[in-house]
Amino acid sequence: MVTLADIEAARERLRGSTYETPCAYSQTLSELTRVRCYVKLENLQMTGSFKERGAANVLLQLTDAERARGVVAASAGNHGLAVAFHAARLGVRAVIVMPESAPLVKVVSARRYGAEVLLVGANYDEAYARAREVERQRDLCFVHPFDDERVMAGQGTLALELLEQRPDVEALLVPVGGGGLIAGVATAVKARTPRVRVIGVQAAELPTIADGIAVRERGRLTMDIIRALVDEIVVVTEEEIANAILLLLEIEKTVVEGAGATTLAALLNRPLRLDGRAVVLVLSGGNIDVTMISRIIERGLVKDGRLVRLAVMLVDRPGALARLTTLIAESRANILHIEHHRAFSRGGIGESEVELTLETSGREQIDEIKTRLSSAGYRVEDKRA
Repeated sequence: MVTLADIEAARERLRGSTYETPCAYSQTLSELTRVRCYVKLENLQMTGSFKERGAANVLLQLTDAERARGVVAASAGNHGLAVAFHAARLGVRAVIVMPESAPLVKVVSARRYGAEVLLVGANYDEAYARAREVERQRDLCFVHPFDDERVMAGQGTLALELLEQRPDVEALLVPVGGGGLIAGVATAVKARTPRVRVIGVQAAELPTIADGIAVRERGRLTMDIIRALVDEIVVVTEEEIANAILLLLEIEKTVVEGAGATTLAALLNRPLRLDGRAVVLVLSGGNIDVTMISRIIERGLVKDGRLVRLAVMLVDRPGALARLTTLIAESRANILHIEHHRAFSRGGIGESEVELTLETSGREQIDEIKTRLSSAGYRVEDKRA
């Protein structure tokens, strides 16, 4: 079982190879959650996640013979990036096996670091099985993403940092996938400051936008530590994760992937009994596709009433559309998109249907626009319903 001494040795070994990331206070998140909220920004690591700590700790301990053979890793993305990056730094050949659904940003980055990337299977478990085949076929060294004491020791260095940065911490929220991060963190925290509550957070559904923790089963080694040292594990939904990503983007001006946002999602939505306490959220990574961010932003804007789609029936005559858009402009809404349907209109002969996507300041402005249009004789349907 991994020990505090292993983690302390890993910290010395990793000096100059990984960053000591900030643990920053958030005034706004503190007000929203009624705790003294700090965020441990692991998305600022060189490859964008905490996974560098464990991967580098393993690679730095390879023998010369093992380095000459090369390494293989199975990964939902971040572990593969970390192995690829640090293998390149050390001159070690790396093969990374990712599921076909891995985010493009992670696939492209791993290849940019010089690794051979194989896309295999629908999920992490299928990619893992293929990686073990590649290990045997090519005589490579397998770098496990979580169920390895060297990996757990590396991840545990995060806890040593934050205990020095925030010695007053009373609770710590950590994402849980395979369990390597929380096992290492809990080992360090309970050895150094056993009063601190360690709370794990996992996604309720698979597949999930929290692809960094999309693992069906935790490891044997990690599970033993989790049972012994972790105080509580809670589950969050896809919608809660998406809302947390958007909140971190807006409030903290930081890009966090789904796995990293689970900790804020839990603090906002679960009864953790932490009011008034000093709480650290581990934001474990920031590798998220721009297209996913775009979808999350759009859905968040719709939910907040800052984006709406209205269907309006109007008489199909010259100037009718201009009159409609003038009324909307007078309401000070911004028209983002407009579609004018004649052949596929649900109205009668002589009517057409216009669908408008509007940017607004909120639900009150939407209600004002609908009232104004209805008063002007238009039939209006809110497409959010």
